[in-house]
Amino acid sequence: MFYIAFRMLVGDRGKFLGIILGLSFASLIMTQQPGVFVGIMTRAYSFITDLGLPDIWVMEPTVQYIDDIKPMPDTYLYRVASVEGVAWAKPLYKGTIQARLHNGTFQTCNLIGLDDATLIGAPAVMIEGKIENLRRTDGIIVNQEGALDKLANPPKYPRGPKIPLKVGQEIELNNHRAVVVGIAQTTRTFQSQPVVYTTYSNATLFTPPQLNLLSFVLVKAKPGQNLKALCDRIFRRTGLRAYTKEDFKSLTVNYYLKYTGIPINFGVSVLLGFLVGAAIAGQTFYNFTLENLRYFGVLKAMGTSEKTLLLMIIFQALIISFIGYGIGVGCTGIFDLLTQNTMLAFRFPWQLFIFSIFGIFIISSFAALISIRKVITLEPAIVFKS
Repeated sequence: MFYIAFRMLVGDRGKFLGIILGLSFASLIMTQQPGVFVGIMTRAYSFITDLGLPDIWVMEPTVQYIDDIKPMPDTYLYRVASVEGVAWAKPLYKGTIQARLHNGTFQTCNLIGLDDATLIGAPAVMIEGKIENLRRTDGIIVNQEGALDKLANPPKYPRGPKIPLKVGQEIELNNHRAVVVGIAQTTRTFQSQPVVYTTYSNATLFTPPQLNLLSFVLVKAKPGQNLKALCDRIFRRTGLRAYTKEDFKSLTVNYYLKYTGIPINFGVSVLLGFLVGAAIAGQTFYNFTLENLRYFGVLKAMGTSEKTLLLMIIFQALIISFIGYGIGVGCTGIFDLLTQNTMLAFRFPWQLFIFSIFGIFIISSFAALISIRKVITLEPAIVFKS
């Protein structure tokens, strides 16, 4: 019976391909769009991910996400370092600054000031230069994307390619000379602005004069410490909010989910893909069942039980589900490969496989149910009608 069901399914290739197309489209949308959404959210906290050494981030209690900087007095660094269970505490400056390029234009950059002694927070992968060179006078390290594009030198001739920023070249940061001593590979940020690393003392020179400069205190816990308990202890002793890396990531993501339209926009796209796929697959599968009612009638007249007929329809629905799901996810996988190391944010976690197959199961179940109802109420005498 399953062989007969399969032959009935592929007998009309046009309708068969129509069903597969609808399910493939739905599967593609339900994996590709959430993948872009996850990629954007990942970039929102990419700076936290790149700083893998600290266990805890300490900041002003009113900070809502990674780019919501509330400067603190430098004395807070020593208060945090004195808390029981803290192995070390290091300062981190994070802010924005205007870079003046060789052609006279200005570019907004993210400026990161690292502890002068340890350089904790420096990029892990250096493409050119060495991290130690950051201690040179006015030394900076620029991320690769910024060096190749937004901070690159102007082309030699009109409409020509930009000339990448190189080690040894100078740029101007807030009317201060800065020398590029390295090019680093970093994770792209949410705003995709160039990232400039320097020492904490240099950051105080590059930035406009202000009362407080300390953005975060990076904390390493002593071995065996409970991080949650240590965060509570820091809060009680200093009044500053302390988060583990994962908690700080969640805080950042929750801010974007709550105060931006990103989830709604992507949610509408996924919902439309689901509805379009359900409409195409459901209508086509129902029309396929109507055209094959005579064959179901013959089987019913020959004594085939309703249970067997239902299993045949379910079998057909499963076939189109797996084929449509496979094509859609395969297209998403190709999209993932083509967009790696590009401006487009995309991430394909395993949870999206479960999400999409659940969605395809709902669409296929809907298509099968409207067809099952027609077969159940079918009269075998239909085979004798002209």
